[in-house]
Amino acid sequence: MGNGMKVGIDDKIEPKKAIAFGLQHVLAMFGATVTVPLVVGSAVGLSRSEIAALIQAVLLAMGIATLLQTTVGSRYPIVQGSSFAFIPGLISIGSSVGMAAAEGALIVGGLVEAFTGAFGIIGKVRKLFSPLVTGVTITLIGFSLADVAVKYFFNFYADPGGASIPKATVVALITFATTVYTALHGRGALKAMPVIIGATVGYISALAMGMVDLSLLEQLPVLSVPKPLPWGKPLFDVGAIVTLLFAFMVSIIESVGDYHAISAIAEAPITGKNINRGIMSEGVACSIAGFLGACGTTSYSENIGLVALTKVASRRAVQAGGLILVALSIVPKFSGLLASIPAPVLGGLTVALYGMISVTGLRLIKERVELNDRNTLILATALIAGLGAPQLPAEFLAHFPRVVASVLESGMAVGALTAIILEGLLR
Repeated sequence: MGNGMKVGIDDKIEPKKAIAFGLQHVLAMFGATVTVPLVVGSAVGLSRSEIAALIQAVLLAMGIATLLQTTVGSRYPIVQGSSFAFIPGLISIGSSVGMAAAEGALIVGGLVEAFTGAFGIIGKVRKLFSPLVTGVTITLIGFSLADVAVKYFFNFYADPGGASIPKATVVALITFATTVYTALHGRGALKAMPVIIGATVGYISALAMGMVDLSLLEQLPVLSVPKPLPWGKPLFDVGAIVTLLFAFMVSIIESVGDYHAISAIAEAPITGKNINRGIMSEGVACSIAGFLGACGTTSYSENIGLVALTKVASRRAVQAGGLILVALSIVPKFSGLLASIPAPVLGGLTVALYGMISVTGLRLIKERVELNDRNTLILATALIAGLGAPQLPAEFLAHFPRVVASVLESGMAVGALTAIILEGLLR
């Protein structure tokens, strides 16, 4: 093969190797996937047992999503995981309307995404999201999470009184330093897992400083299947649905780019059918995630990089990874262990992670957008609108219709809408 692939997409591999390669895929995506429910659960005020249930649901949803993508979706070796694009919307919805509304928004948004793929209208949707609009939107995802990262860093959510600030700062700095060092100087497999290495070292340091509570592990059973609709009957709130639709649009654009990337790396043909089936699959998976009370799903670029690194593009290896995720989801004690990760550890991880999201958006603008007077004006206006709107006080937003208020609470939605409208008007 031109790219030196040792194992092609359709090549069969023995079960032992499939499991080994599948586990490698799980490790590569694990840090980011678990970070999403940890961040959302903590920010909306869920208890540790509820966060454990959320993690359990996420692992099952991502396993199902990966199996769907590799069997009836694009059929590329793509792992599906929790999308950071959904974090701001899920936090906003969970904090204001409740997690039942997040369930409903994911179910409806997933159906819309599935419809978009099934009826081949991806091209029309993509035209709205030019590199400028996409760059602004991705940049604002990272910016909108800045306060969450800093609050985790100093343990604000768990200890608003500030008694634990000295310990929290030390743990967060150790986590941050380890993560950055691994990303910059790690070798081999370690370099691909800076989040996992950073989280492990940070957790151990937090354990040594008495910041880890393991009492939840004693209460959780060894095996149990995640229950559907854990947050109650889904609430189909129009404002919540509109808020998440922008996250779905970002996810679609990212996934289409990932499909092209994996097709080039694995030397597999790419057609409109592959793309449409892939997006349809992701939409169905998001609806399933909503039904399970989990978070939204998207394709993972990290795992595409792993395919390029290992030269193993086998669909069966990724399917084995999906099965491993499903297996992990029925072990509540494992989810409870993850839920016990202290906030400062998350802070040390997310300060860098969320910043990288914003830098990715800015890099896209730099590389793909001509910064003439028109585009600079659109960029400046969209960024200020997206950064400023979420700062409006809740009592002021109460004067707006619920749908409008929900959009204004999402910097990503405001920035994207502003850029889309201005691109249409300023010809």
